[in-house]
Amino acid sequence: MRTWLIGTALSLLLWGPAAFAGTVLVVGDSISAAFGLDTRQGWVTLLEKRLIEQNFDHQVVNASISGDTSAGGAARLPALLTEHQPELVIIELGGNDGLRGQPPAQLQQNLAAMVQQSQKIGAKVLILGMQLPPNYGVRYTTAFAEVFPKVANETGSALVPFVLEGIGGVPSMMQSDGIHPTAEAQPRLLDNVWPKLKPLL
Repeated sequence: MRTWLIGTALSLLLWGPAAFAGTVLVVGDSISAAFGLDTRQGWVTLLEKRLIEQNFDHQVVNASISGDTSAGGAARLPALLTEHQPELVIIELGGNDGLRGQPPAQLQQNLAAMVQQSQKIGAKVLILGMQLPPNYGVRYTTAFAEVFPKVANETGSALVPFVLEGIGGVPSMMQSDGIHPTAEAQPRLLDNVWPKLKPLL
């Protein structure tokens, strides 16, 4: 009887509804919060569906907030790591830093801190890079774009060089504000992320 009870308890632990292989934590801004859309249309929700379709038993936690900056993400991250104990952290931040003209060095410092905090608990990290439109000037846009590969190289993180590749600057893929992707662009967003994300699972 005792053996049966132990076996049953182990089965519940292994196969119960909360028995996930790991948690994927997404910390981002409006791009990952599906600004202007039904959140069910966003790329993070599409990621959840793809994980199920491809038999990955992972839970996805979307902790993205529209308008957030790298400083905001860095401030929020410790509590998120403690609460969710993720296996993988996806960092999609920096766009609002750039739009506000904040120093690239500060962005680099904030992203590096987030990566280091995540790695400290044993989580893998995927950084989603961003680029700015040319009207911000060559010097600033270049310095901004270089931050993401620098942080990835220095911390050993995975990197998607430009998460809006094939989307940014394409009118049919962008909402009327010219900043946020449309619902039609969300599958492309996921396809940009997936090749770098899948090997980390």
